[in-house]
Amino acid sequence: QVQLVESGGGLVQAGGSLRLSCAASGRSFSGYAMGWFRQAPGKEREFVARITSSGLTTNYADSVKGRFTISRDNAKNILYLQMSSLKPEDTAVYYCAAGLYSNRNQDYRFWGQGTQVTVSS
Repeated sequence: QVQLVESGGGLVQAGGSLRLSCAASGRSFSGYAMGWFRQAPGKEREFVARITSSGLTTNYADSVKGRFTISRDNAKNILYLQMSSLKPEDTAVYYCAAGLYSNRNQDYRFWGQGTQVTVSS
């Protein structure tokens, strides 16, 4: 069992940066691949980034590639998402998830409650 709590969201101007954190409880954090997803109002939840359990391999949605960086600290049980050059279209609730190394929602078993990111133009 893994419990996930996101933090770090907020309001930022376009072009700015934010770093999201996802704190995990439970001793099995390092055994799971992790992902970040987001859901904008009126839209389906979409894949943002993923990272293997070791942290050695990452993958990004085309819409965030080159602007976002996913990383993890298995010693501290924390997942990060560094977001730079933010755009208004990045506005969404961001969720972290633990499961398989996948870009599909259904492959992740555990989810956080989400943190709101709002980018103003």
